Formats: sequence, C-alpha cells, structure tokens
Amino acid sequence: MHTPPAPLPEANSAGEPTSPGSPKIWRAGTLTYTSGTLIVLFLWLLWGDFSWAMRDRSVAPLAQWYLKSIEVPNLLFALLISTFPAAVGLVLGPIISYKSDRHRGPRGRRIPFLLITTPIAAFGMLGLAATPYISRWVHGHFPEQSEMLVAVLCFGVFWAAFEFATIVASSVFGGLIGDVVPAPLLGRFYGLFRAVSLIDGMIFNYWLIGKADTHYTVILTVIAVFYGVGFMWVCYKVKEGNYPPPPPEPENAPGPLVGFFVGAKTYFRECFSHSYYIWVFILLTIASICFMPVNTFMIPYATSLGMSMDAYGKYMALTFTISLILAYPLGWLADIFHPLRMAIGCLLGYVVVTAWGALYARDASTFAIALVLHGVLSGCYFTSAASLGLRLFPRSKFAQFASAAGLMGSVFGMVIGPLIGKLIDVSGNLYHYTFTSGCVISTIALLAALHVHGKFMRLGGPKNYVAPL
Repeated sequence: MHTPPAPLPEANSAGEPTSPGSPKIWRAGTLTYTSGTLIVLFLWLLWGDFSWAMRDRSVAPLAQWYLKSIEVPNLLFALLISTFPAAVGLVLGPIISYKSDRHRGPRGRRIPFLLITTPIAAFGMLGLAATPYISRWVHGHFPEQSEMLVAVLCFGVFWAAFEFATIVASSVFGGLIGDVVPAPLLGRFYGLFRAVSLIDGMIFNYWLIGKADTHYTVILTVIAVFYGVGFMWVCYKVKEGNYPPPPPEPENAPGPLVGFFVGAKTYFRECFSHSYYIWVFILLTIASICFMPVNTFMIPYATSLGMSMDAYGKYMALTFTISLILAYPLGWLADIFHPLRMAIGCLLGYVVVTAWGALYARDASTFAIALVLHGVLSGCYFTSAASLGLRLFPRSKFAQFASAAGLMGSVFGMVIGPLIGKLIDVSGNLYHYTFTSGCVISTIALLAALHVHGKFMRLGGPKNYVAPL
C-alpha cells in the first residue's frame, strides 16, 4: 500500500509528477502513494469507516430508545447519554492523545490504541444488547428494588465499557487519518467518509430502528460483531509510516506521578498559551454542542408528538439521503474555499433552521420538517468542517491539539445535556426548547467562527497559512 523509506519532502504532497511522463506521487509524511495504492488506502479506510459509522449510527439511538422504554426521566437520560461520555472524554481524551503523539512502536503511534479498544467496544455493545435479559435476571434476585433502577445500573456497566473504548479510539482515529492521507486530499477524503457514514445511517434508520421494540437485542448483537471484526481487519491492513523521534526524556526522568504532572504542564502550555488556538477551541466547542440539544432529545421529542419509530426512521433516512448527495461536493468545496469558510455558511443556515423549529415545530408534521432540516444543516457542518482541525492545528501535534478542543467540548457537553433535560422536565416536556437552545448556541458559534476567520486571514489565509507554534 505504501513505501516508507527516508522522510520525503512535503513539496510533492499535492501529487506532482516527479519527472516528465512519470505517474503522480502522493505523500503523507514518509508514506508515498501512486494513484493505485492511494485508491487501495482509501478503500480500506472507507471500509473501516463503514463499520465505525455503523457503530456510531446505531448504538446511541438504540440506547436512547431503551432508556425511554424503561421511562427514565429526562435529566437522568441526559446524564447518561451526554454528560457521562463528556466526562470520560474530559479525562481520557488529553491523556490518550498526548501518549499517542509520542508513542513509537512497530505498528505506529495510532493503530496500537485502536487494536486494544475495538474488542472492548464490541464487548460493551454485546452487553448493551443483553441488558434487558440481564436486568430481569438481576431484578429477580432483588425484587424489592426498583425495576427501572436495576435496568439503569446494568445498562450503565456496559455503557461505561463502550464509552471508555469509543472515546479512546476517537482520540486517535482522526490522527491516523492525518498521518496516512495526503493533506491536499483531506477535504475530499472526509467527504467520502461522510458519505459512507450517511449510507450507514440510511440503512439503520430505514430498515432497523423501526424494529427496535421487537428486535433490539438481535440488531445490537449483529452490529457489535460486524464492528469488532470489520474494524480489527482494517487495523491490520492499514500501515503507518515512520515518524520523527518524540521529544527526548530528561536524563533524570521523574517518577510516574511527577511525570504525569510534568506532562500535563507541557500539554496545557503548548495548547493554551496561544490566543489563536484558544479561539479555535472555542469555535469547535460551541459549534459541536449547538447540535446537541436537538440530537440528544430527538427520539423523546418524536414520541411525545405521537410519531412512530418507523416514521422517525424514515425521516432520518431522508435526511441522510440528502446529506449523502451533498457529501462529496461539500468536501470538494472545502478543499477549494477552506473548511473554515464552509463552516461559517453552515452555521448561518443552522441559526435560521433552529429559529424556525423553535417557533413552529409543535406537531408531528412540522417536527418532521424541522428534523430533516436540522439533520441536513448539521450534516453539512460536520462534512465541511471535518478537516478543519487538520488544516488549523500543527500537524506534528494534531491529536494533542484536537484533544484540547475536545477537552473544552467535554466540559460544556457535561453541562448542556442535563440543563436542557432539566428545562424540559420543568416545562412539562416542551421539547421545542431544544430548537431554541440550538439557535442561541449556534449564533454564538457563528460569531466565534467569524472572529477565528479574521485571525486566520492575518496568519496567511488559505494559500499561505502556517500553524503558529
């Protein structure tokens, strides 16, 4: 798939022929690709994304359905679905990304982490699939306890295993893409990634989610096995190149505890000492959480209006179909105009959509319109901005800087979900407040994006930008 000899210059990374009449050579660090080997790389990564996205598109909606089926309050619902994963990311994200950037091993610096976490995530999914049966068995031994409480506790054990593994893997997967895919193709590659993810979403929502009430365990079991086998296969097929040696350890290296605090000090100094990156972190954080209010409560919102899960799945499938048509063109436009400018346009559109939803999404038909528009605009943002971090952060420390953005996102994510859940509980289940909240947060994100764009232009803009260190 690649040839990793001595380091090669970045000048040829855009695919220029090395001599007249010779094939184009694409480069990512020490990796070199012809057009043929680049296609092979893309196919393997896209197959990995297919299994990855099937996990992402299915587990959260099925978990949401299960929790609402046992009548979990909205506050507890948000704590489990949004706050707990954010809290795990807050702790693990920076540690894993810092270690990954500095790890050097026979299989590279990213894939070893994926090889460890993939089976754990699959185990968590299998446990979630079996939770209805396990909880009934446990409750049979403790009949005096609340059936809902026992079910939530059983669910929480496997949800924790799944989220720990997923968050660790997510902390390094983006770094793997940045390490093996040539930089000039990142926008189009993420467009293809997005397309594959949307196909997964179409399959799951059109054919499977409507059967959750009768086939929850079977659906989740099949997806767990598919993800575990499929993604492990990719980990063994994709190869990383050679990396420069990590920063040398001091001769009198401190013990593990002191070393942790020294590493944390280095991490925060490198990531948070430059005001430009702080603004980038603010943008990425607020932009990511502006979709959270609607995303977290979509299924409870739909059921509160009398929309069946089958109808909900069909509307989501329509959303993914529209987004699929737009995915590659958006990636192409991101390569031409820059993902930051594309993100600004998407956020502006989302402000308009959520304002409409806040005012008019009061019954199943108007909610369906708002749901589809929400899905399309949020999808446009994630497709357009997928390579934004890779274009703005220093490539040598991408995972570290990406985790710093995730650190801020985790802090806000821990708070937003429960606040919205509590607001809905207090208001008497007025779920349209999710659109109101999304409108307010996306407006703030839009203002942050415009501010970052001004700084970005002063640093050279699309043609001459160099990530400051």
